[in-house]
Amino acid sequence: MLKITTPSRLHITLIDMNASIGRVDGGIGITLDKPVVQISAEKSENIKITGKSEHAERMRTSAAALLPEGEGIRIGIEIEKDYPSHIGLGSGTQAALAAAMAVNKIYDIGLSVYDLAIKVGRGGTSGIGVAAFENGGFILDGGHKFSEKRDFLPSSASRLPPAPVLLRRNFPDWEIVVAVPEEKGASLKNEVNIFQKECPIPLNEVEKLSHIILMQLLPALVEEDIVTFGNAINRIQGIGFKKKEVELQPASAKLMEALRENGAHGAGMSSFGPTVYAFGEDAENLRKIAQEFLSEKGRVFITKARNEGARIENN
Repeated sequence: MLKITTPSRLHITLIDMNASIGRVDGGIGITLDKPVVQISAEKSENIKITGKSEHAERMRTSAAALLPEGEGIRIGIEIEKDYPSHIGLGSGTQAALAAAMAVNKIYDIGLSVYDLAIKVGRGGTSGIGVAAFENGGFILDGGHKFSEKRDFLPSSASRLPPAPVLLRRNFPDWEIVVAVPEEKGASLKNEVNIFQKECPIPLNEVEKLSHIILMQLLPALVEEDIVTFGNAINRIQGIGFKKKEVELQPASAKLMEALRENGAHGAGMSSFGPTVYAFGEDAENLRKIAQEFLSEKGRVFITKARNEGARIENN
């Protein structure tokens, strides 16, 4: 029996949604220790997915894309843990890659995580989720050639390979407060429409964002300066494509402000939201503030970054 436990991820921002110098997308993100997608898998006479999960069909499709030809060459997957899609934590990529990796390992196909992502169609805009599955940590990816992508599209509508990883670094041992309202972020056709309507982002905003990332956020990461890192996160929420994402989730924007007013050095929204994350000296207090804000309409937990990729175990 093979067991695979994936991480989740925060997607901090897309970087260049202007594309005037030849590349598009690019992104930064942080791998999280929880929530996780966890599956057990073994050979089977048919493709069998068990366990109550909205990702069951996605896993079935991903497994089928990897299964070699041959009579009786199938797989049984039991979904033991998962978390919802379209909340900003990247469950779709993790579920697809977990199923693909299970086939890859059980049938000794020998593909890399990059190859698996291509097979299951993940990483066509952001490479953060694929890199989180592979190695974890803090990730900066370099986007795609606009001559190949030719349009502004979310990962769900792009079939390009995952973006190259420019930087992967262990993230400090900081507590991270994660608040998940009972809402959904943009997805499917709505997500495509947002990209088409809002892009290209003005070049001066891309340049300002790049300056913040290169000369504030990254040095603070290396120096483990949580105050400056948090300040960079705050500034990113009001610039470029991230500003457009935040405007679509006014409740998340108010929650970020409440967290900053009560001790968070930095608070941001992951991807299209609605998930909000925060860094501060007193994580438990921030957790309480966020839970009071959400009342019964959401959940809040404390986690840390995960500086490794998916765990693959033979039981």
